[in-house]
Amino acid sequence: MVDSRSADDGAAVRRRRSCGGCGYRFTTFERFELRVVHVRKRSGQRVPFERRKITAGLVAATKGRPVDRDDVERIAEEIEALAGRAEPLMSTEEIGRAVLERLRQHDHVSYLRFASVYKGFDDAEDFARELRLLEADEGLEPA
Repeated sequence: MVDSRSADDGAAVRRRRSCGGCGYRFTTFERFELRVVHVRKRSGQRVPFERRKITAGLVAATKGRPVDRDDVERIAEEIEALAGRAEPLMSTEEIGRAVLERLRQHDHVSYLRFASVYKGFDDAEDFARELRLLEADEGLEPA
């Protein structure tokens, strides 16, 4: 190798090389390849994973609650990493359950808010049922 430098604003590495046998000089470009993570929706459609959607859902669920923005970002990061490790892809149901598991550890009201959208609550009984399940799982006294 003769020379190596950054190219395309850091998206590639340009290398000047020479053949050991004949001395011919040439240039190679090495580009970084990012793995695109996909999510399987309930309809069966595959879409690219978008962390901003997770963050937006978490921000809405935690609005006015004692959950730090850093916690929201950390949860979104964890979900993104989880989706990146899923083979061949992760379903929206799995993502929703993972978000709920993490919200349960931070704030029960935020958990119920997120669950109401994720699980499509239709009436107050849906909230009451979910609250009973949450209380049973956490070993809490019923309200």
